[in-house]
Amino acid sequence: MALSFEEQTRIDLAATFRIIAHLGMHEAVANHFSAAISADGKQFLLNPKWKHFSRIRASDLLLLDADDPACAQRSDVDATAWSIHGQIHQRLPEVRVVLHLHPVYTTSVACLAEPHIPPIDQNSARYFNRVAVDTLYGGMADTVEEGARLASLLAGKSRLLMGNHGVMVTGTDIGEAFDDVWTLERACQILVTAWSTGQPLKILSDEVAEKTARAWEGIPDFSRQHFAEMKALMIAADPSLLD
Repeated sequence: MALSFEEQTRIDLAATFRIIAHLGMHEAVANHFSAAISADGKQFLLNPKWKHFSRIRASDLLLLDADDPACAQRSDVDATAWSIHGQIHQRLPEVRVVLHLHPVYTTSVACLAEPHIPPIDQNSARYFNRVAVDTLYGGMADTVEEGARLASLLAGKSRLLMGNHGVMVTGTDIGEAFDDVWTLERACQILVTAWSTGQPLKILSDEVAEKTARAWEGIPDFSRQHFAEMKALMIAADPSLLD
């Protein structure tokens, strides 16, 4: 029997948590992913408070409503998750997936005095003129006002480099969003490694960087297949994620 949209979304999101843990991109029992399941984006799935990514199953994901303030009082909902994801899903119906992480290399770049990702290779060129930057970190994002501010920064952009904090990637498809944050972390790893040599970077021309970024945008099937392959590995390793 075919799975419902919610059932498939639960499986795909649970697999994303497992993949991120497998790759060591998680942060203890923090960070959050969400995926909308209603047409207006306001009903969404979110991981429960302080459960390790490597143990999350499809049935563990919470079904929340961005218009319901009672969600903020639930003991299984993290305050920062509700503030950020709740506001994005309430205000940006076109956003179907929100991945918020603190991966080492991307966060390192976010901690620069002037956070930026110069296009020095094919991976970093994917983000040429396509990343919003927030430099107003003021502590834990645990208020509705802070969530609304972060949501406003995503206007016209699907990625937010969060200064002194981490990164947020949004999208319309779980597979594409996963590959996006994976490639972003790889790009920043290459960039930090290149910077560590102390040698000048050879930065691509604007023309070549833009051409490369557009080429990336033309192959979403690559991103979806990357996710499909990784999801298959996670299910084979532990079928309990389907439960």
